[in-house]
Amino acid sequence: MIHFNKFINSSGEAILYTGKPNLEKLDELSNSVGDLWHSSLDQGFRNCFKELKYQTAIYWWFIHDFEGLKNCISWRLNINSFAIREKVWNQLDGFDYDYHSPIVSGLELGYNFLSNNAGIPVYSKNLYKKENLNITISKKDRYRFFIKNFKNNHTYYMIYRKGIFNLIPELYTYFREKNKYKRKKYNLIKPRVLQNIKGKPTVSLVIPTMKRQKYAQLLLEDHKKQTYLIKEAVIVDATPEKERDDKFYQNKDFPFDVKVKWQTSMGSCRARNEAIELCTGDYIIFADDDVRIFSDFVENHIKLLQTYNADACNGLDIMADNVNQDLTDLQNKLNEIDATRWKVGISHMFSNANSCVKKQMIQKVIGNDINFDGGYGEDADFGLSIIKSGGILLHNPFSPNLHLKPPAGGYRWWGSEAKKRGKKRKQQPWELDNPVKNIRPVPSPTITYGVLKHFPKELVKEWRSKHFFIYLFKKDLKTLPLRLLKLPYKQIQFSKSLKYARALINLGPRYK
Repeated sequence: MIHFNKFINSSGEAILYTGKPNLEKLDELSNSVGDLWHSSLDQGFRNCFKELKYQTAIYWWFIHDFEGLKNCISWRLNINSFAIREKVWNQLDGFDYDYHSPIVSGLELGYNFLSNNAGIPVYSKNLYKKENLNITISKKDRYRFFIKNFKNNHTYYMIYRKGIFNLIPELYTYFREKNKYKRKKYNLIKPRVLQNIKGKPTVSLVIPTMKRQKYAQLLLEDHKKQTYLIKEAVIVDATPEKERDDKFYQNKDFPFDVKVKWQTSMGSCRARNEAIELCTGDYIIFADDDVRIFSDFVENHIKLLQTYNADACNGLDIMADNVNQDLTDLQNKLNEIDATRWKVGISHMFSNANSCVKKQMIQKVIGNDINFDGGYGEDADFGLSIIKSGGILLHNPFSPNLHLKPPAGGYRWWGSEAKKRGKKRKQQPWELDNPVKNIRPVPSPTITYGVLKHFPKELVKEWRSKHFFIYLFKKDLKTLPLRLLKLPYKQIQFSKSLKYARALINLGPRYK
């Protein structure tokens, strides 16, 4: 059993810890961001437990530890050297001692803390002394971890990926362990009480739009009713000149400045970058042009970031059933999910439809990589760039929006050209000087570009393997023969996607 010591920080809060931390640094950390702190990445834990790739491949940002940072999000904690807020620890179930090695008990707690408990685990350099521990995970513990925390199909996939020569020992261990354990249930850490806004921070609103002036105007009307008014709304509108309506975006209609830039370039990433250049606020709220918001939306974004000392957050993005729904419908939808809504923790995605980011952090990551224009994946790229810069990106349940999703307009109208073929197809930016001809690349080359940009070769290889495994076996097995016949063509499509993505990698990230 692990024994905790207790430290009362300079704010009077109780912090539990194991090992011998630098208490001066622990006081600094516990008065800032995070719920749990460790230095495990300097103690032999960096990128350990590689078999988790069989469950997540590249679909979870935190599978691969981030390099060169003094502080960052990391779940790989050393059970013998970490600290945690006592009020947070009391909301957890403690360590699971079913594992042969206590090291795995610590890794499981860290994994679930980040992935399922809505906790904020932070690696901090020099909180604990550097060590060179030899981290090994037995086959039994590996299967216990998978059985307790993942669906069965992930375990089956791991057995498959271990290869034919390891099939018998892997199956033997799996069958010995599968009847002993069952899937866990996880406690959610309660959100902190939001503090009143400190000072008078200014807020800019960014709305990229195209052929949706009426919907963007509706969002501006919602911002007139905010309990904390924005300083300015920056609209970058790609609506063709002949389709524009001058009655929208009039400064005289709003208690904040409305800046409008008619976009001549194409693409939502370019639009956001052009808008950022015009922003003067301390915080920037990114919004889609087709969302509706409550009157405390802005206030709660700022309150959450200040309360948690975080750099960015995503609000709840609630999909409407139709474009005619309003804020009453939003409240009804929120009532339906009230039991599961209230969690903060580290966000595992980023939403350009509803997010708030410190201007300083945006300047640090430069902006949106325009290599994603014409495709998909720009949200994930921007969010992961924040995390990889050492930033803290949170989920914010206090600032929901209703996403109307009109059938026409928006930047996806332009990107939909990628699905067409022949002479009617408009060339996409990611094609560079190599237009798509008869074979359409799948997945979207910008998705593949994001994978190559952020993940090592080992995980890219696993992603490709899992991509085709899912294609072959996730659907009805009766149609498997047909999918097998199509497999060579699907491989060609994937290879073409890689080709376009590698061309973008060679070009490097671009922001203008």
